[in-house]
Amino acid sequence: METMTDTGTEKRVDELSKRVDRGFEQVDRCFEQVDHRFVQVDRRFEQVDHRFEQVDRRFERVETDIRELRREMTAGFRATQEGFAGIHKLMIRFFATTLSSVVAGVLVLLASHY
Repeated sequence: METMTDTGTEKRVDELSKRVDRGFEQVDRCFEQVDHRFVQVDRRFEQVDHRFEQVDRRFERVETDIRELRREMTAGFRATQEGFAGIHKLMIRFFATTLSSVVAGVLVLLASHY
């Protein structure tokens, strides 16, 4: 048996085929746009990665500066403590000498009155 086709059916099939082809072309363009956007997103992520690397380097510098400052402060506090110990000894000597002088003066004063 032969199939009989109507000429109108062939036109509709051709139109449908053309519409499907146009639809696939539109889908292809959409995919190209999506691919282009992914490339842009990748570039932005690279920029973000670069910025994070810069921030990491800056934090490393800050940490190094803080460690150096701590060392300097510790050394300064030790020197200050040693300085205070020296000043403390000097003050004790000063007051001991002053007290000795006062006692000697009082003894001389008492000895001169008797």
